[in-house]
Amino acid sequence: MNNWTHIAIWAAVIGGLFGLLWWQGQIQRLAVYVQETREELKKCSWPNWVELKGSTALITIMVALLGAFVVLVDRVLFAIFIR
Repeated sequence: MNNWTHIAIWAAVIGGLFGLLWWQGQIQRLAVYVQETREELKKCSWPNWVELKGSTALITIMVALLGAFVVLVDRVLFAIFIR
């Protein structure tokens, strides 16, 4: 089979699936879900630039500290149990 046949088959499958979902009302439910999600996101308070930089710095420091702790514990346990 050539490429056009594959494209036609996939288009028919996708079109049939879309038609089935439309018939079941799933497309309308998805549209309502997206609309409600957008409305809820408008209610959120988003951080300003200074808050975002502060949070990013804090998270970076905490990840570095946690990584250092894991390395330290790993070396101590390696020294105790392997040697």
